[in-house]
Amino acid sequence: MDERKIDPDNQKIKLIKSAIFFVLAAFLAFLLATFRSQKTTNIKIIKDFKTNIPEIKEETKTQESKIKVVKVIDGDTIELENGQKVRYIGIDTPELVHPSKPVECFAKEAQEKNKELVLGKEVWLEKDISETDKYGRLLRYVWANDVLVNEVLVQEGYAQVSTYPPDVKHQERFLEAQRKAREENKGLWNSCQYFGQKVLSSQTEKGCLIKGNISASGEKIYHLPQCGSYDKTVINESKGEKWFCSEEEAILAGFRKAKNCP
Repeated sequence: MDERKIDPDNQKIKLIKSAIFFVLAAFLAFLLATFRSQKTTNIKIIKDFKTNIPEIKEETKTQESKIKVVKVIDGDTIELENGQKVRYIGIDTPELVHPSKPVECFAKEAQEKNKELVLGKEVWLEKDISETDKYGRLLRYVWANDVLVNEVLVQEGYAQVSTYPPDVKHQERFLEAQRKAREENKGLWNSCQYFGQKVLSSQTEKGCLIKGNISASGEKIYHLPQCGSYDKTVINESKGEKWFCSEEEAILAGFRKAKNCP
């Protein structure tokens, strides 16, 4: 049998290749281990961060949302402890302190009821769309002890519904409250000969008196007989304009009250 000679150069090459392979394998293993360790650390950091975020408790939100009423100006306007005035959204009570008008029927009673509901109490203020009115008063729904004050005033006959888009969030419940108050002759619906819808609440021998007008820009506006533009407003039924027997009917048809109405 012939003996084959081992080439020392080939043996060196094999050893070098083996060494290189071993080094590469070790390096790759090191990189993989480092990546896994870093990933675990990052996950732990994220978990710790989430754990350490302070939870906003309900009590905190409640405290920030409540504020005390220090003065009741009239049936639908109050003053807060921070000096801001709030005009109730969606309702209207008889005038008590209007500079150019006498005190209206049931105005004092509405103010007293409002005092009973909110004066000296902490209330919640709920915003709709608008922030303030032209007088700078906050426009808000007011909650006291889980009761919507705006609605109670309508429900018990101290106020009538008076909504202006876009602030119509609780319009339907206000209209339902007013319907019941009128049916039961509560408050101003029983005590006052004339207030807003009072003379317009049913079909009379003169017919329905509320004018539903559509402006040149397409805005739907209704006018009561006591509104400034009532006499000069002409109804063209071919344009979709119409007569209404009640404000509820006009509002549900998409019309808003004219701004020059008292």
